[in-house]
Order: sequence, then C-alpha cells, then structure tokens
Amino acid sequence: MTRFARVQLANGRISHALVEGDQLRLIKGCLLEDWSATGEAIALSQAKLLAPLVPANILAIGLNYRAHAIETKAVIPDHPLLFIKATNSLCNPGDPIILPRVAPNEVDYECELAIVIGKKARNVSVDKAFDYVFGYTCANDVSARDCQQRIDKQWARAKSFDTFCPLGPWIETELDPDNAAVRSRLNGQLMQNSNTNDLIFSCRELISYLSESLTLLPGTVILTGTPSGVGTARSPQVYLKPGDCIEVEVDGIGMLANPVIAE
Repeated sequence: MTRFARVQLANGRISHALVEGDQLRLIKGCLLEDWSATGEAIALSQAKLLAPLVPANILAIGLNYRAHAIETKAVIPDHPLLFIKATNSLCNPGDPIILPRVAPNEVDYECELAIVIGKKARNVSVDKAFDYVFGYTCANDVSARDCQQRIDKQWARAKSFDTFCPLGPWIETELDPDNAAVRSRLNGQLMQNSNTNDLIFSCRELISYLSESLTLLPGTVILTGTPSGVGTARSPQVYLKPGDCIEVEVDGIGMLANPVIAE
C-alpha cells in the first residue's frame, strides 16, 4: 500500500509525506503530478496530521446506500444526487467539529469513502473511470439537519458550515472501492456499519456521471454517500453535542477522529 499524508512539522512547515508505518518520509513537488521523496524522515508522532489535500472542489452524493435510502423513507434514486460542499468546510483529523451558533442542535454525522481525483477528467467512460483516481480517504459529511430539512429546505448551507468536512487521516492509493467496510463510532459506540458493496451507484459510475456534467479537476474530492445509521433516522434521534468524539473508519485506509465543540 502507498499512503500520502499532509502534515505540519514542529517548525510550522507544511509538507506531504509518504506514510511508512510510524514514520513519515517527506516528499517534494506536486503530490498529483511529479512528487519525489526527499530522504528526510521523521516520526509520525512528531507531526500534526492535516487534511490530506486542499480540495479543488468537494462534490458529494446523497442517498447512495440502499439501506440509508430505506431508513430515511426516500425513493431509491435513478441517477446520482449531487450536492457541493464549500471548501471552507474542510477540517483536519483531530481538529474539532464546531457546532455553529446559528444551528447547533441537529448536527449529524455521516461516514463516507471519499475519492481523490488525480488528473483532469471530462466525459470519462465507466470503464476508464479509475484511470483518473489518485486514491481514497475517509470523510465525514457533517450536516445541520434543521437547516437541510426545515429552515433552508435545501442542502448547501447545511453541509457547508466551517469544519463540516473532516478528511483523512491520509490518502490510500491501493484500495478496492467496491468492497470496503465503512463505519462510524460516536463516543466509542458503533453507529454505522456497512460496506461500499451496498452503494446504489459505484465509484466508477459516480466518476463517469459527474464528468459528463463538469470537469473534475485534479484534487477534486468526491464523497460517495453515507450508509444507514445516521442520527436523524434513529429513534430517538442522536445529534452531535459538545464533548463528543466522532470516528469514521474505512477498512484499508484508517480512522478519522474529531472531537465536537460549540462555537
């Protein structure tokens, strides 16, 4: 496996690095184009993990797990449902998810597999879709349900508050995205537990479909949807509150953990 992290060193320098066990081997050049190892290595514990890249765009898919569509009493979609998260929503591993002052009470978690696009893609066929993938990472599509469902009645603001898109802990380049276990834990309790084999639209299909409508720039991140077990569909409902810790885990990648605080 080849894993790439983005880290902040003790002197404040930010660099991408190869993750080699508990060591980081720093790299130079553009991660998506012409990187090379520098020979400089440090312990993973001596650096702060950042979101593994600063996305060109964050494209996200709604209702893409069969069981999740069923739990929310939604009709199974006949094409991918795209929404876009603003890039200001990016959040580092370990950094707090901030419950916004204007909408703190119904903030939900959504564990997801995220695709990282490695080169410009437009009108890509399903068969060729993976030629444009650099790798995969974990994502949490944090959502203010009151804004989404009642106040705004659309998804843009609800999905785009600051810190509402944790990504990490790194990018894994070798993964079978059609058979990856995806789960979330809230304060250690398992909340979501599924596999990407329950996706309505596969990763290949998502890349092809999106590329027919817009150019997928290098560094675009595609959130592929969340499985069943979200807080809003539970009885009683479960929402994030200050002091919580929410974890997202994808087998073959790792775990993304974030504490929760109030604004």
